[in-house]
This record gives sequence, C-alpha cells and structure tokens, in this order.
Amino acid sequence: MSKVVKAHIALFLVALIYGANYSIAKLVLDDNYIQPFGFIVFRALSGMGLFWFFHLAFVREKVKKEDIPLLLLCALFGVAVNQMSFFMGLKFTTPINASLIMTTTPILVLIISAILIKEKITFQKMVGIAIGAIGAIILISKGGSFSLQQDQLLGDALVFTNAMSYGIYLVLVKKLMARYHPITVVKWVFTFGLFMVLPFGWNDVKVIEWSTFTSTIWFAFAYVLIAVTFLTYLFNAFALKIVNPSVTSIYIYLQPLFASIIALTMGKDDLGGTKILAGVLIFVGVFLVSKPLLFFQNK
Repeated sequence: MSKVVKAHIALFLVALIYGANYSIAKLVLDDNYIQPFGFIVFRALSGMGLFWFFHLAFVREKVKKEDIPLLLLCALFGVAVNQMSFFMGLKFTTPINASLIMTTTPILVLIISAILIKEKITFQKMVGIAIGAIGAIILISKGGSFSLQQDQLLGDALVFTNAMSYGIYLVLVKKLMARYHPITVVKWVFTFGLFMVLPFGWNDVKVIEWSTFTSTIWFAFAYVLIAVTFLTYLFNAFALKIVNPSVTSIYIYLQPLFASIIALTMGKDDLGGTKILAGVLIFVGVFLVSKPLLFFQNK
C-alpha cells in the first residue's frame, strides 16, 4: 500500500471520528457535566500526556531551538484559538450557522497555503472544493436555515475565527512535518497548547462533579480525549507528511456526511434523495482535490 493511500485512509478515519463526535460529545456538554473550556483543558492535557508517552516509548527525537517559535504558533492556532473560539462561538450562534461557516475551511486553507507555502491553486482544486462545499451545504441545510440575527454575529465571527485558525495550523504544521516525526510535532503542540488554555478553563475544571458521571458519560468523555483528540491529531499529522494541507482540509466535508450516516444507523434520521445527492457531491469534491496526488505523484 502506497504512502498516499495510507494518508487518505488516515484522513478518512479523522472525518469518521469527528462525524461520530457530533453525537457523542453532546452527551457531556448538553447536560453541563463539563463546561466547554474545562473540556478543552482535558483535551490538551490528554493530548500532551499521550503524545509524550508514545514519544518517549518509540521516537525520542529532539527539536531544534529555532523551530520552537513555529511550534508555539502551531499550538496557538491548532489548540488554543482553534478550540476555544469554536466552543465559545457555539454558545452564541446556532449549530446550523456553525456548520455552514466551517465549510469555508478548505477555501481558507487553499488561500493560506498559496501565501505561506506557495501551494499552487489549480482550477481542478477550486472546482473540487466548490463541489464538495455545495454537497456539504445541501446536507447541513436540511437541518435548518442560516440566519444573521444581531445576537448571533459574535458567535458566527468566533466560528469563522476557528475555521481561519485551523487553516493556518494545517499550513504551518506542514513545515514541521517535513523535519520531524508527527508524534514529536504534536507532542509539543499540545504541551504548549495546554499552558495557553489552562488559564481560561481552570475554573471550569474545579467545579466538575465527577460523582454525577454515568458509564455513558465516562465513555463519551474518553472518546473525546482518546479518539477526537489523540487519534485525529496523530492521523492528520501523519497525512500532512505526505499530502498538501488543501487535501487534508477537503475531508472536513465528509464530517457532516458521516454524522448523518451514524444518525441513520441509530434510527434518528432518514435517508432521502437529497442526502444521497449531497454525499455524491462531497465524494466527487474530495476526489478532484486529491486526484493530482493520487495519479500524478511519481510523474
């Protein structure tokens, strides 16, 4: 199996994990078992701990002092601003607004990549991103309509900040992936990120009532810490060693598709022609953005 195929499998798994997370994380957040910023502290703490463990066990690689500023930037945009702006944005806006705004991420990544790492913006990539965005928007819009109420503008702006921040992270961390093992890079991203989010989430951590956690809540909590945090960042980091940030970002469009599929299997949604069309458009978009790497890698 080629490295490119492995990278796409990793990105597929990331989208699947995030797709399931829409239903699982809500179990913890909706009933206020953990407040959003407190959850972010635990995500950063678990990410740091797990990546340090695997780094000491298997990698043991040092980073150069001149790369520390770039690692700090990756922690700022990939953990602190990214996660806090999204959770805070959800507090002020609607899930439908947040989901639709997140469809701008691949476009932002393509633009940022062109500016920072000179990734070529091809017509095929633009068409693929546009088709994938249309499919995602069709799928998401079935759950409601986009609104621009005055009290939601702050939330929308914060979610857009999240999308921009994640795009910057994907592009910046690509440079580090060319120099170090993925575990080395993400270990330091979470280490620095923990100290950035701790002042904002410590009060939320102190008020958690652990005795109220049921077995289902513990499972959801563990899923977010291990799968949504550790595995997704690891798989994304692995993929970025092989494919461009624009390819990584296009898989975001698969997340609402997988969320719908999971809802279908749980009997909480129904399948219709519109959702099938949206799914086809998303896969076509992913295919077009990925095609140059899949078919012309060695030419």
